Amino acid sequence: MEEMTTVTEVINKLRKDGYIEDFNLQQNCLQCRNAHYSVFHDEFVIDKVYRFEGNSDPGDEATVYAISCPKYDIKGVLVNGAGIYTDGMTDEMLESLKINRK
Repeated sequence: MEEMTTVTEVINKLRKDGYIEDFNLQQNCLQCRNAHYSVFHDEFVIDKVYRFEGNSDPGDEATVYAISCPKYDIKGVLVNGAGIYTDGMTDEMLESLKINRK
């Protein structure tokens, strides 16, 4: 299997795997389909996480989340650059998006 080294490569692979929605991070939920769906912290699962770290510029850092929501039977992608912006975000959302390091 070929190693994916860019955000675009990961997103293209996830799209092929059925993660077709584009999630947008809101204060207390994820939204997709022009805010038609609001998915709350207890309604989604993070299936995969891909982290990209910039070699010389922290602005090049990004995290790609592959997310599924059984309630609406949808799967999609959330891309977050250089860390989650936490001001005003609920504790539940922060905890749901936290990357567990072992």
